[in-house]
Amino acid sequence: MTQYLGQKWLAENFQLEPVQAFAVVSKLGNSRRTVETDGTREETYIKVDARPSLRTELTFALKHEVVNLEFFSRLFDVLDASELEAWLSDEPTGAYARRAGFLYEWLTNRQLNVPEGLGGNYVDALDSDTHLVATRSTNVPRWRVRNNMPGTREFCPIIQRTEAIKKWETYDCDAELAKLEREFGAEVLMRSVVWLSIKESRASFKIEHEDRHVDRIKRFAAVMDRRCGQDGDPLTLDSLGQLQADILGMATRYGLRKSPVIVGHTAGFTNVVDYIAPHWDHTEQMLEGLRTTLRRTKGMPSILRAAIASFGFVYIHPMSDGNGRISRFLVNDVLRRDEAVPAPFIIPISATITDNSRERVGYDRALEVLSKPLMLKYHGQYDFGARKTYDDGIESDFTFDAYEDALPAWRYPNLTQQTDFLGHVVRMTIEVEMSKEASYLRDIERARSNVKDYLEGPNSDIDQIIRSIRDNGWTLSNKLRKAFPMLEDPRLAEDIIDAVREVLDPDYLEVIDDEGEADSPGQAV
Repeated sequence: MTQYLGQKWLAENFQLEPVQAFAVVSKLGNSRRTVETDGTREETYIKVDARPSLRTELTFALKHEVVNLEFFSRLFDVLDASELEAWLSDEPTGAYARRAGFLYEWLTNRQLNVPEGLGGNYVDALDSDTHLVATRSTNVPRWRVRNNMPGTREFCPIIQRTEAIKKWETYDCDAELAKLEREFGAEVLMRSVVWLSIKESRASFKIEHEDRHVDRIKRFAAVMDRRCGQDGDPLTLDSLGQLQADILGMATRYGLRKSPVIVGHTAGFTNVVDYIAPHWDHTEQMLEGLRTTLRRTKGMPSILRAAIASFGFVYIHPMSDGNGRISRFLVNDVLRRDEAVPAPFIIPISATITDNSRERVGYDRALEVLSKPLMLKYHGQYDFGARKTYDDGIESDFTFDAYEDALPAWRYPNLTQQTDFLGHVVRMTIEVEMSKEASYLRDIERARSNVKDYLEGPNSDIDQIIRSIRDNGWTLSNKLRKAFPMLEDPRLAEDIIDAVREVLDPDYLEVIDDEGEADSPGQAV
């Protein structure tokens, strides 16, 4: 039988299991080793110095493991407080006893009966080498603990500072954009911004399966351009309401929801629930906790903060509509506010996600890090029954019996894997997608210049000719000949096709080398 240590021992002993698995699982074995799989690190130790108990395993967890705040919240909710009080009386200067006492009061909002004036040097509530913490800590004299928790009791995400996360901590978006500017020139790069904003907007709607409405796409692009990094805190209720209205335009409902919300799909005639959002009575407090988290971590690496803003918001799902689009808006808003990405650049992460099946699967898996175990734990505790009208006018037949029990999972998500995904997508977007877009615009400009050596006209006409030749296998379509009768001239047609292929066809030089001249205008490659 496996003998576990730390949080896993406590979970078994108190018969508690958090929604999200422990980031670190410790156990005894025959040899010391570390194994990492699917976001979990398994640590095997040969021996420990003490017999297992609440004191020894809490000490071990705080010393060696990544804190699972959801589990600590569940543990302290059922723990007899006198056990902690006795520990503190026996070890009034003990660093781990004081940290445990601080976390108990911080998570439960209940006060322990402990001796006044606990001693010992000040210690951090969370290990900053292992966890993302607040930029500035505040001393708590009662515990002689530095409160460096990144958020509040209402909402406090955990990000484990793995090697992958440390890579995103040092990723310099501004420097990578500067490289693109040096390669393609400021003018080409700036022109790409307009198209990238539209592309991001279209892709964001595509994620929501609403990409056919041009007005919505243009409206969202305008919001991204006008509001990212501007004005005050976007997560105040007034700002959030205005942001929602700007994104949605005319809508049936605005503001915070006052009704249940689920994310799901249908399989045949069956409703499949993929995610249940927190009870509406808690959304405002959780939003305030998210705002505080972003305020307390200001100055910390921007990609980590952007992940907190985006995934934190979409898990809280506080609005009546537009939650997904707002969550993706927040990525660029945080990067802009932190000056990690200079205006007017928009990092079109949604386009990267939708244009690449691997990234789309990665996005779904990132969301499922919380949603999937949540649904597994509470399977059978939700249902569809009689319809009810809620205070926001929404009618719903969905009921869920475990809102309070699930609350710690929503309040204290571990966003490590989501942050790693976002860092990867930001890098891919800048170094691959934006580079490709700038390269395309530069090539179109060169092709346009080449064509104008033979045929003058407005850029819109020249671009139409270029696109048609490219999309028709380097030939002139009958439709293009009808639109531009001068292209009936075989010599002019051949020169213009060559002018386009020289820039846009990667095989063009090989064709010339092999045949000594370019293919005729009616011949496809």
